[in-house]
Amino acid sequence: MVKEIYGTKIGMTQIFDENGVAIPVTAIEAKPLTVVAKKTMDKDGYNAIVVSFGEIKEKNANKPHKGIFAKAGVETQRYLREIKVENVDEYEIGSKITVDAFTTEDNVDVQGTSKGKGFQGVIKRHGQHRGPMGHGSMYHRRPGSMGSTSTPGRVFKGKKLPGHMGRVTVTIQNLDVVKVDLDKNVILVKGSVPGAKGAILKIKSAVKAQ
Repeated sequence: MVKEIYGTKIGMTQIFDENGVAIPVTAIEAKPLTVVAKKTMDKDGYNAIVVSFGEIKEKNANKPHKGIFAKAGVETQRYLREIKVENVDEYEIGSKITVDAFTTEDNVDVQGTSKGKGFQGVIKRHGQHRGPMGHGSMYHRRPGSMGSTSTPGRVFKGKKLPGHMGRVTVTIQNLDVVKVDLDKNVILVKGSVPGAKGAILKIKSAVKAQ
């Protein structure tokens, strides 16, 4: 059975263990995924299942999107994702993948898109120190020296400069599964995960599980 599911970030809270110690957790709502198609080694070059989740009005879905669900004979949903598997024959079109695949003994990797910060300077973006703010100093929040005049006479590639910050794919590895609520389709993982509230997250078995 595949141990990978998609969900939306609800937010952070804390729960207490039997010793009264507070554990910071992130609540992720992972509603059942519907298998809508299969990818096979013979036809596509790899084995995977195509799953769907999220609500959408029928009128808001485009024709290619509707066609996939019409062929599978299932209700139209908002998102489509692929999950690689070893044997696609274990899954039937229309079957569900739920959060019960995970237990409190599991470690998971959570992947999402980080919050966008817009255009930021080197202090916020790279953690550089600022210069003196007084006594005639003209160096405050600038990037600093980035290439002398004649030698080398250029800025080296990779120089830390101001620019766009955030809104990139981030994976947090080896998070403990603290609780799985099957009735509410909610999984609680220890610590923080990328993205704002309502962000789409991928939860799968930890690659570097301890």
